[in-house]
Amino acid sequence: MALDPVDRLDPVVLHHVVNTLGWPDLRPLQRAAINPLMDGEDAILLAPTAGGKTEAACLPVLSAMSAQGWSGTSVLYLCPLKALLNNLVTRVHGYAQWLGRRAELWHGDTTEARRQHIRTDPPDILLTTPESLEAMLIGVKTDHATLLGRVRAVVVDEVHAFADDDRGWHLLAVLERLQQVTGRPLQRIGLSATVGNPEQLLTWLQGSGAEKRPGRVVAPASVQSTASDRPAGEVELDYVGSLENAAKLVAALHRGEKRLVFCDSRSQVEQLGAALREREVTVFLSHASLSVQERARSEQAFAEARDCVIVSTSTLELGIDVGDLDRVIQIDSPGTVASFLQRIGRTGRRPGATRNCLFLATRKDTLLQAAALLVLWSRGWVEPVTAPPEPRHLVAQQLLALVLQQHRIGDSLWPEQWNGLVPFDRSAQPVLRHLMSEGFLEQDGGLLFIGPEAERRFGRRHFIELTASFTAPPQFTVLSGRTEIGQTDPSVLTEERPGPRRLLLGGRNWQVTFIDWARKRVFVEPVDSGGIAKWSSGSLAGLSYALTRAMRDVLLGTDPPVSLTRRADTCLAEWRQDHAPDLVHPGGTLITRNGSDVRWWTWAGYRANATLAATLPSVADPVQRPTDCFLRLREDLTPERWQAARAAADDGAALVLPDVDPRAVRGLKFSAALPERLAVATVAARLADFDGASAALREPVRFHVPA
Repeated sequence: MALDPVDRLDPVVLHHVVNTLGWPDLRPLQRAAINPLMDGEDAILLAPTAGGKTEAACLPVLSAMSAQGWSGTSVLYLCPLKALLNNLVTRVHGYAQWLGRRAELWHGDTTEARRQHIRTDPPDILLTTPESLEAMLIGVKTDHATLLGRVRAVVVDEVHAFADDDRGWHLLAVLERLQQVTGRPLQRIGLSATVGNPEQLLTWLQGSGAEKRPGRVVAPASVQSTASDRPAGEVELDYVGSLENAAKLVAALHRGEKRLVFCDSRSQVEQLGAALREREVTVFLSHASLSVQERARSEQAFAEARDCVIVSTSTLELGIDVGDLDRVIQIDSPGTVASFLQRIGRTGRRPGATRNCLFLATRKDTLLQAAALLVLWSRGWVEPVTAPPEPRHLVAQQLLALVLQQHRIGDSLWPEQWNGLVPFDRSAQPVLRHLMSEGFLEQDGGLLFIGPEAERRFGRRHFIELTASFTAPPQFTVLSGRTEIGQTDPSVLTEERPGPRRLLLGGRNWQVTFIDWARKRVFVEPVDSGGIAKWSSGSLAGLSYALTRAMRDVLLGTDPPVSLTRRADTCLAEWRQDHAPDLVHPGGTLITRNGSDVRWWTWAGYRANATLAATLPSVADPVQRPTDCFLRLREDLTPERWQAARAAADDGAALVLPDVDPRAVRGLKFSAALPERLAVATVAARLADFDGASAALREPVRFHVPA
């Protein structure tokens, strides 16, 4: 008879599960995680939001800590957001206390006094971010060997949020360096929502140990559904035509309930929040440009209230607890099915409750996008998580961070610090040569040192800029008296506008009274109306091939199997009747001409279209920014020229990297530490979609002149 894995948990842990948590049994994920985690295997624990992933990791790891006598800081718990760490630390510390252990928090808002306490009395579990972990390794105040030298296991929460971003490369590189500090392989445990490629995500997380260490994906049967299984959830799609109409509907619907409304821009959050306040709705806001205190007040008040609305960007998409939700409302559409799954997963947590989401499309194009996203969702499809290619700028950052950490390192020994992990291995030699030639690093007696150029560019506040892999756009801090409200984009302060200068921030209107340009501070006082909310977006990429193709499917007649309101149904019918014949054809792609405007309707997504524009220079309009749905062609295009251009591309076998907008290179952090050609090549590789471009080129093309 097989041993029940629950019996492997420490008896004290098991006692508290039953008597403190009051659980009659563990969830399937939590049971399935016990054996692999207690055996020291790497793992991805896969479950929807609120699926018990934190306990699935903590209970076995704490039991292993007790059974094997781990001492010092033996477990790191890494999260992508400080707010998520703040939310988790009490719970994790509570579990640790069952065994007389301790958990502590260390991130950018942790006071120096608290950090010093952690240095002198290390906790058993340290909850932190990869950026703070980097700061511990390179900082002069922390003896990283003493604090981190006994780490045995690393739990990475919301690992999918790291993996498809440069923060993921940074995380992997820092973990490899940490492994050098500990002198042993680290057990790596990733907690993830549903993703399309969990096995590949596990291999990615294992880093240099992918072929050396055992690992497995642990998921309940409900997560391992097939594409033919329709996901559970009550979903409705409505077309309201404007954000003002959306505010009217949110104010009128589901009164007495707790509603979480997602928007996909900070400006939209502010505008909707202000419109709801005008309708006397109890409303709270959350987005990245609000101050930490402002967001915390909103999230706490929302968690404790009942008849209220919180309006948020993706900041509340991850596992931050905002209490027991009744409804999720989505304004327009998120860009990925994975985001939608995170958002709908915030509801349905009470026994007998059903997950639900109401989509309110404010424009016809976002209605089409939302319908397409729900078609993909209904098919059980989720985006695969893939790391951004060719992170040369992170290689430069890591080389500098390593030299700071070691103070000096042998000019041929540095590759060992990443245990052979590509691209931080010897293939980084061209980046290293550039760092030395430009003075970022200096060489003497076979050793590498930090050079004057690194000091000049990154040396401020003990090289704090080197700890983060992302670039934050410049913003001005907004203050009402001594209270920080948040940050605003500089353009709001510099654009020519009649009348007094007013801002919309925190869902309230403010009039600017003084601007401290040198210290980037804005002083304001409250007013009744007239505020402007605006932030520049750092993203230049648009929709994916899969989502744009699903939009084409909707135009060709596919309806998402959700509840469509009469308004949404009518709008989609108008799309199909009035526009579809000029945009889509079931037998392939269309090239249309309207006067001098010639368009190739590929429905291939932004990155594929950018790739096609570079691949077909003889027929593509050179003065254009590719869109998600079409590519503009030269007005003198003929079928013969088209066929010649297509033949030159060998039906997708001879594709070219996209042209690069200089703004995109500037947005690549640490690009200054790269040769320009490598920085451009990195951005170009990230803008390319060769698979999507090749698929579009292979399809039949029809020339169509609208009547």
